[in-house]
Amino acid sequence: MRRTALMLAAGLVLGVLCFAQNGLLINGAGASFPYPIYSKWFDMYHQKNASINFNYQSVGSGAGIRQVTEGTVDFGASDGPMTDEQIKAYQDKRGSEILHFPTVLGAVVPTYNVPGVSGALNFTPEALAGIYLGKITKWNDPAIAGANAGVKLPAQDIVVVHRSDGSGTTYIWTDYLSKVSDEWKSKVSKSTAVNWPVGLGGKGNEGVAGLVKQTPDAIGYVELIYAVQNNIPYGTVKNSSGNLVKADLASVTAAAAGAAKDMPADFRVSITNAPGKTAYPISSFTWLLIPSKIQDAGKRDAIKGFLKWMLTDGQSSTEQLSYAKLPKEVVEKELKAINKVQ
Repeated sequence: MRRTALMLAAGLVLGVLCFAQNGLLINGAGASFPYPIYSKWFDMYHQKNASINFNYQSVGSGAGIRQVTEGTVDFGASDGPMTDEQIKAYQDKRGSEILHFPTVLGAVVPTYNVPGVSGALNFTPEALAGIYLGKITKWNDPAIAGANAGVKLPAQDIVVVHRSDGSGTTYIWTDYLSKVSDEWKSKVSKSTAVNWPVGLGGKGNEGVAGLVKQTPDAIGYVELIYAVQNNIPYGTVKNSSGNLVKADLASVTAAAAGAAKDMPADFRVSITNAPGKTAYPISSFTWLLIPSKIQDAGKRDAIKGFLKWMLTDGQSSTEQLSYAKLPKEVVEKELKAINKVQ
């Protein structure tokens, strides 16, 4: 009996020690687009606050929205703002509001594998929409060749590659196509997952990139950070001012300039096809989805503390991973919005 009591006591002490070591666990899920910076941030914040641990699953924006709505995670993440219908579904399910907090700016780029072409290709909005609608089927089509004078493009069929999973990257890509093509808007529209008119599906950025790399004459779309880190070729895109622009920190920041001044109170805004001579047209904010009511006081305070750190000190880590910092005007508004989390 005494031995059993000692074993139970030892178990309790061990449990307390483990809790003290591991501390508070905050679970999140969602977008893969910002996964590299989120991983870095969560690690940095844990180093500053050893008792706070983040477990983030990069499962795609659609899954992140579903999981935060179901209450299986403490927060979600999405590259596309939740729709009015999704927000209502959250309210009906959880009995409270869901708040959008922009975290960084990024870009989606067209990547390709055209044998014999090693330099950066130029793409017009009409060409990208036509390719993904299945109306432009040859690499030497005038819609592509016209923007690439001096480049010998083959008379080969274009192999279209897209995401097979629900994806914020897809949301950004289709949001852009919906703005530059009325036909795309009416036939396909924008979403994290759509009924693609043509093409092969790959799961995740790695799936799309893998298919493009192993398939001659293929075209796909991936996140800028993924293309940079994996040395994948990607093209420039003609913006709304008629200028061909390559995705980089400066051009992504330029895309957010107008939105920063007129940011809506709920932070739900699209900056694809933004005005500005130097703006990269397939740029986007990405958001953390935070419940306005968090019953666990420890988690609530930890999440609010992280948001404040992310909006201030955390922004200094963005550019080394090819994300652009949030505009100061947006940061100021978000710092005030943190008070809505109760």
